[in-house]
Amino acid sequence: MTPDDTVEKYFPRLKPEQKRALVKLGIRTIRDLLYHFPARYENAGPTGTITSVTAGSDVTLYGTVRKPDIRKTWKGRRPVAEAWLEDASGKIKMMWFSQPYIAKTLHDGMVVKVSGRIAGEGAKRYLANPAIDTSPVAPEEIHQSLFAQNSETPDASLHPVYAESKGISSLWITHAIRKICETNAHEHLTDPIPSAILARYNLPTLSSALVFIHAPQKMADAEAARKRFAFEEIFALQVVMQQRRRALLREEALPVAVDRSRLHDFIDSFPFPATDAQMQAIETITSDFEQTHPMLRLLEGDVGSGKTAVAAATAYLVATSTPQGRIAGTLQVAYLCPTEILAKQHFSTFVSYFKKHPIPIGLITGSECRKFPSRVRYEESARLSKPAFKKMVANGEIPIVIGTHALIEKSLSFKYFAYAIIDEQHRFGTMHRQKLATKGAIAPHLLSMTATPIPRTLALTLYGDLDLTVLDQMPVGRKPILTSVLGPEKRDEAYARVRTELALGHQAYVICPRIDEPDPAKELALIAKSVKTEAARLKRDIFPHATIDILHSKMRPGEKEVVMQRFEKGEVDILVATSVVEVGVNVPNATVILIEGAERFGLAQLHQLRGRVIRSTNQAYCFALPESFGQTTKDRMKAFVNAKNGFELAEYDLALRGAGELVGGRQWGVSDIAMEALKNLKLVEAARTEAARLVAEDPDLRQYPALAKRAHTADTEMHLE
Repeated sequence: MTPDDTVEKYFPRLKPEQKRALVKLGIRTIRDLLYHFPARYENAGPTGTITSVTAGSDVTLYGTVRKPDIRKTWKGRRPVAEAWLEDASGKIKMMWFSQPYIAKTLHDGMVVKVSGRIAGEGAKRYLANPAIDTSPVAPEEIHQSLFAQNSETPDASLHPVYAESKGISSLWITHAIRKICETNAHEHLTDPIPSAILARYNLPTLSSALVFIHAPQKMADAEAARKRFAFEEIFALQVVMQQRRRALLREEALPVAVDRSRLHDFIDSFPFPATDAQMQAIETITSDFEQTHPMLRLLEGDVGSGKTAVAAATAYLVATSTPQGRIAGTLQVAYLCPTEILAKQHFSTFVSYFKKHPIPIGLITGSECRKFPSRVRYEESARLSKPAFKKMVANGEIPIVIGTHALIEKSLSFKYFAYAIIDEQHRFGTMHRQKLATKGAIAPHLLSMTATPIPRTLALTLYGDLDLTVLDQMPVGRKPILTSVLGPEKRDEAYARVRTELALGHQAYVICPRIDEPDPAKELALIAKSVKTEAARLKRDIFPHATIDILHSKMRPGEKEVVMQRFEKGEVDILVATSVVEVGVNVPNATVILIEGAERFGLAQLHQLRGRVIRSTNQAYCFALPESFGQTTKDRMKAFVNAKNGFELAEYDLALRGAGELVGGRQWGVSDIAMEALKNLKLVEAARTEAARLVAEDPDLRQYPALAKRAHTADTEMHLE
């Protein structure tokens, strides 16, 4: 057997449903099976025979099911599922109280593993409510641990529990891995981590770690193995990032003519003074433009810190540069946004910034194309047909193009593409970035921006090929948002504040977790959960004299635009919406936000929503209105209220819920083990340091073919940058 053999080759009697389950679990080869690590370990007592068990002990038994049945207790008529478990030494009754359905899942002759506590005395001993697992494994095959026979260590009762799927149980995987390791297949795997690095950080070898993780003698073994595999995955990702950076440094970028005096004139025309953090970010990006290779930078700024102004200033610099060797025309900028609402808003913002500077700006979305300025009236934009718009971009007549996914359509091409800006980059995958980068003949400078605060470990790992710039300063005059968490009995406090703000001529948001009420019969019990029913309730019972409108993702683009325009113009007092307004929506006159069902949102998302009302110098208010108040909700709401900025919240969310939950990381293709490792800054920094040193010495990893293969796997499996 070799690690690259298919599982079907070694287990030829697999049923169709088992084959489907293995594919679903991502297990195709023997290597995949060995890298399918336990999700946890049961400490259910030692594995033994039925005659050896004692009353009150936790045990794990293997045997054959006999006579499954359902009966009712004599006094309380309580349903009980029962069956006998039989092995070579004897038999014992199993009983599941108030769980009659279990008897229907069992049949006479099934071979099972059961874990539970022995109740009763003497001849009346029984297994009470045991956990049960079915598998085609003979009992005599698994009475010892996988790799150590007759183990008598104190924690030998640790049993691995694997992620399973219909057709493949955790016990089947346990047995399969035991069979594989009996052939020593795990020793034929080449360790991707160089031995010198293993020694430097006291990490176990690959073969030892596989034994430790699948059959630990004690929890310390399992933890050592998990640490090693976490390092391996993070190390492989860091190698990929370092190779990307090295490849980037070999590419040439279109030269940008840097005229700092002209740039400062543009910045001075902003309707607000730029912060020191914004000026520093602009200078850093400007310095990148002066390099011969393309920029690759992540601009991370808290909600309301002014990332769009940084993007506009640097775009101005590119859009006023003449291509090398030409006396006319300018370099071009593409600004990619995740939603149509945001694209249109950025288009309006850019138009306001560029009114005193004669530079054409274009907008392309799925529903329309526009160009500023209009030929008829300079201060307005004009609607164009898509063919006409694309022709102007291809001819280089529109230097700055803002758009949604329509921006990366094959039919849209640029003449002198030099600068790509991606807003809310975590909403785009690798393919989007690559499609945008290939719009020009030469790789463009790239600026990725995010208002979702990213902990340092995440930034170093998932964006390790990007230089990082942080906007850590808010515009002058911005007051901290006053945040309150209110229970049902204090809801009127929030409504009173909304009335006060409306009386001052301001506006409000009410955020709901869903669009429709799923069960009309529960409308009164579940108030404030859906946009449509909550908007009707607010109009009917709370704010009868206010103008209320709704906004959600199922509305057509034209409908959304009309609602947003009315809200921006002040024609709507209260906008009841889903989290569709989470990113970038900018209405300075909105000063209060109510977040219904606040416990249903992640902390980073709550922070983004709160940022909708920090767009002016007016005092802003945020009211979180959870539906439940468990301890976890209380802890999270306390963190939401007390955190000074989004970065504190991100670190808290990372510690509390893990990186996978923080920014939807399940789609990254990064394992749970690596996700947990992202809480460990020292491990991530060590992996980064070693990867940088190794790639500098051997860029193509010719001395480390196993690492090259592991890095390639990490690169193809990670879906987000």
